[in-house]
Amino acid sequence: MPVIPENPLVLVDGSSYLFRAYHSPPHLTNSKGEPTGAIYGVINMLKSLLNKFDPSHIAVIFDAKGPTFRNDMYTEYKANRPPMPDDLRTQIAPLHELIKAMGLPLISIAGVEADDVIGTLSDQASKQGRHVLISTGDKDMAQLVNDKVTLINTMTDTVLDPQGVVDKFGIPPELIIDYLALMGDKVDNIPGLPGVGEKTALAMLQGIGSVAALYEDPQAVAALGFRGSKNMPKKLIEHKEAAELSYQLATIKLDVELDLTFEQLNRTEADQDKIITLFGELEFRRWLAEALKNQENPQLKTSSASTSSSATNSTDKAVENESASAPLNETHYECVLTEADFNRWLEKLSNANEFAFDTETTSLNYMNAELVGVSFATEAGKAAYVPVAHDYEDAPQQLERDWVLNQLKPLLENPAVHKIGQNLKYDQHILANYDIKLAGIEHDSMLESYVLSSVGSRHDMDSLALKYLGHKCISFEEIAGKGAKQITFNKVDLAQAAPYAAEDADITLRLHQTLLAKLQADPELLSVYQNIEKPLISVLQHIEYTGVHIDIHQLAQQSQDLEIRLNELELKAHDIAGETFNLASPKQLQVILFEKLNHPILKKTPKGAPSTAEEVLQELAHDFPLPKVIIEHRGLSKLKSTYTDKLPLMVNAKTGRVHTSYQQAVTATGRLSSSDPNLQNIPIRNEEGRKVRQAFVAAAGYKILAADYSQIELRIMAHLSNDEGLLSAFSQGLDIHKATAAEVFDTPFEEVTTEQRRSAKAVNFGLIYGMSAFGLSRQLAIPRHEAQKYMDLYFERYPGVLNYMEDTRALAEEKGYVSTLLGRRLHLPEIKARNQARKKAAERAAINAPMQGTAADIIKLAMINVAKRLEAENSADIRMIMQVHDELVFEVKESFIEQATDLVKTEMENALKLAVPLLVEVGIGDNWDEAH
Repeated sequence: MPVIPENPLVLVDGSSYLFRAYHSPPHLTNSKGEPTGAIYGVINMLKSLLNKFDPSHIAVIFDAKGPTFRNDMYTEYKANRPPMPDDLRTQIAPLHELIKAMGLPLISIAGVEADDVIGTLSDQASKQGRHVLISTGDKDMAQLVNDKVTLINTMTDTVLDPQGVVDKFGIPPELIIDYLALMGDKVDNIPGLPGVGEKTALAMLQGIGSVAALYEDPQAVAALGFRGSKNMPKKLIEHKEAAELSYQLATIKLDVELDLTFEQLNRTEADQDKIITLFGELEFRRWLAEALKNQENPQLKTSSASTSSSATNSTDKAVENESASAPLNETHYECVLTEADFNRWLEKLSNANEFAFDTETTSLNYMNAELVGVSFATEAGKAAYVPVAHDYEDAPQQLERDWVLNQLKPLLENPAVHKIGQNLKYDQHILANYDIKLAGIEHDSMLESYVLSSVGSRHDMDSLALKYLGHKCISFEEIAGKGAKQITFNKVDLAQAAPYAAEDADITLRLHQTLLAKLQADPELLSVYQNIEKPLISVLQHIEYTGVHIDIHQLAQQSQDLEIRLNELELKAHDIAGETFNLASPKQLQVILFEKLNHPILKKTPKGAPSTAEEVLQELAHDFPLPKVIIEHRGLSKLKSTYTDKLPLMVNAKTGRVHTSYQQAVTATGRLSSSDPNLQNIPIRNEEGRKVRQAFVAAAGYKILAADYSQIELRIMAHLSNDEGLLSAFSQGLDIHKATAAEVFDTPFEEVTTEQRRSAKAVNFGLIYGMSAFGLSRQLAIPRHEAQKYMDLYFERYPGVLNYMEDTRALAEEKGYVSTLLGRRLHLPEIKARNQARKKAAERAAINAPMQGTAADIIKLAMINVAKRLEAENSADIRMIMQVHDELVFEVKESFIEQATDLVKTEMENALKLAVPLLVEVGIGDNWDEAH
């Protein structure tokens, strides 16, 4: 590789960078749904370039808007290029702003292209003996290469000096223009000579020389002997005008009028405050953290809770509450070790209208965690940590845990004193372990962030602090270590633990002040937060704390049965393959399926290997036996490892029950997710999955009651679309799939066959998820044209549905988001994507999200209403133990079954008024499978 001289003048082809970054992953968006991937890609390449060469002189050059002199020369120049995609155009202004903030000169001159500006600057510098490095992916730039000018392609890490051009193109730099003129360029719409491609152009240039030399003696070309050489002289003469025009169009100008010289392209000091602001807005968290860490402000201490006021203010200009953007400084953080200091803080908390509260513990498992300390903040910048159980060697004397909790109990249980937290459900659990029922839960910054935007952002405190406050929090790893050497919080020295814990409370308060102001500016989102997410906190905590009883002996037997079946499947797979192999190894499976058995390769991995993903095996299983065996083996293996083996190990020693965690701030649509264990992914459509559900049993004297919304998303579709046919079918209480079949197949309702109903059901649910005719044809195993016919008939009979889908797509493209009936939003950053696959996926999400999101909102309201009713009636005879998709599961005393059924049905069916009735089906049994 050619050696690049030290400190060259670096000229960056910004336009080349921009388009390459746009078409390459990652396709990022921020939480507002604004595309940021191209910005990220360009800045990433620039940072790499700067790190590698550290130039003192540099410029980033972009094409300007509007036509150039080449359009005057040839009106069809670049006429074939589509307009710039909207999701790229919106990234240009912030990208330019960021480049300037990095201290890099940025040039864009009307009437010429970036290539011409680069050509002019490189010509100036090289003529004065300055080495120039041009960073681009554009082959046209090779014409600029000489003994002082070198090209670098950072994507492929290739460097071209004069010899490199010869090696790559087969001609020296001085013939590159001739090469381009002869071949033309379809992208730029440069005509060239008809029928002349790369090989022909090279043969002529290598055999005779330049375009000028070719026209001095066109007949000499016939003797070169390449294919078509005998007809080439005539072609040259006939298309001389096109060749000359192409030469002019391909020539990079070296005399653009510039207001500066290359010597003025000084790299200046970066504007760190501006960079921090922009990184915060774009949500480039890693770079934001680095910028904060590297900022030269002496007030900044990245390992503590402080940051400069200028950085914080610059990243949070939208915050109206001044306290939220006050400088972070740990000098106002207090570690409380005496009763006098504690009592002073207790009085301060008692007199406050609200305060931020946080617990520090020994574990993330809320059932087993022990309290190590508590922290508070009453105003931004003023926080305290009260340690109660740090037990490392030489730890200072701390207040006794029981005494502290007894003092705090009346305050924490007082609903009139408002508490603010970040994931307060966890803190509520910890206090419950010490017989304290947290009341007055007023705000949760995690949920405020989630309601503002459920996509494009994580909602943990560290991420939110970077995004909204421009502040890098002390990380747990900084004070507790990493990996196997990580210690629990009770072993962390108080000198480090106190600032960390106090910062948690301070940042939580600041985040709340920032985020609530944003929610208050949007009444719909504020309503979702106040009426759905916030009241759900305590409901979920109660469900989790109650837990569910499982039969560990039944699961153990099922594990044994599954082991036998897995061994049988393994032997069957080996028999089909004709050799033994590891069924869990994708590499070995690739060899067996695609090399030995010659199954068709339907899809490849990013690295180019044949894919053995689930959807590929599903497709192959239609025609071949081994993929079908592999699918069954994978499913049973996952069921065994995830549930039958693992669930018995997760039974809590104190309660004898399994306690899951419901995540409120994870899914884009508002649905809850479940973890440790995940109770929402237990299969229901196969016998083995139902056996797992049979292990979820009622306690002695109780029954399991399962209440499931019937076809809730279809009912929401009827409401949203206002389609007369759907509304009528649901209002009459008809079997909706049978009613749809009657309409689509023009058959009397009573005469609809089972097969017709199955097809109609596939259409009904397929439309909800944006299924295409191709997808429907695969699901029903029918020709595509027949599937399309079904869909066309459906839309004829239910025109309101088609209107809804078209209107929703248009509204999503206009606004960039869709909403549920109750105002929850799903931002769709890909809705304007140029890539059709990404755009179509966003359109499918746009159609489905209002239904899925509204269904999520409805069941959340139902949970809240059921919990209120149980609390009002002080009923201990029924307890909510699980939420799974559209289903609520209860444990009910046998003597209370009838009342419980009426209570649950009433509250669930009246959670939200729709144009069609909500229907809830209730089942009773000794276990979950029986009840469902």
